[in-house]
Amino acid sequence: MRSSWIIIAGVAIALIAGVAAFWAVSGMIETGSTSEVEGRPLIGGEFELVDQTGAVATNESFQGRYRLIYFGYTYCPDVCPLSLTEMTAAYEALPEDVRNEVVPIFITLDARRDTVEVMSDYVGLFGTDLVGLTGTEAQIGNVADTYRVYYQLHQPDEQGDYLVDHSSFTYLMDRDGAYLTHFGHGTPPEEMAQGIADAVRGS
Repeated sequence: MRSSWIIIAGVAIALIAGVAAFWAVSGMIETGSTSEVEGRPLIGGEFELVDQTGAVATNESFQGRYRLIYFGYTYCPDVCPLSLTEMTAAYEALPEDVRNEVVPIFITLDARRDTVEVMSDYVGLFGTDLVGLTGTEAQIGNVADTYRVYYQLHQPDEQGDYLVDHSSFTYLMDRDGAYLTHFGHGTPPEEMAQGIADAVRGS
């Protein structure tokens, strides 16, 4: 059973990580770290992971569909479940024609604990359409770097429990996997849904 201090510490760490990540992404945009062709932040790219069924998943696996992507971990005490609930609510609120163009994806930052089996059980809590991706520590490190995601695993306690300090953004990528925008933690589902619909219909 997870210790109560983990829940308390998780809230504080998530807030700190969120602020740090916000300035990191904002700084990336302001300092010109963008694509020379499209003027977009250099977020996203190639990766190779495994989905909750055990099948290999790459950037090309989702070609032709918009990707709504959140990075976190299944043992997260509060921030990740809330963010995924918000993301799922936004996805389900989309008009059917728009929803059919979008795939919601959860990528773990905790390769040690989040096995295929764990991911399968976890994503099922958020509907039938959420795709869960995991991989080796090297693969997770690579995709986190590709998406400019901050994360840090803390030392385990005596029971083997540990927190993962991480940024908390939901990314919207286009049909080719290129960055369009991101939504911060706590964005109302209706606001997120409107942003997704505007992006899909405006393309």
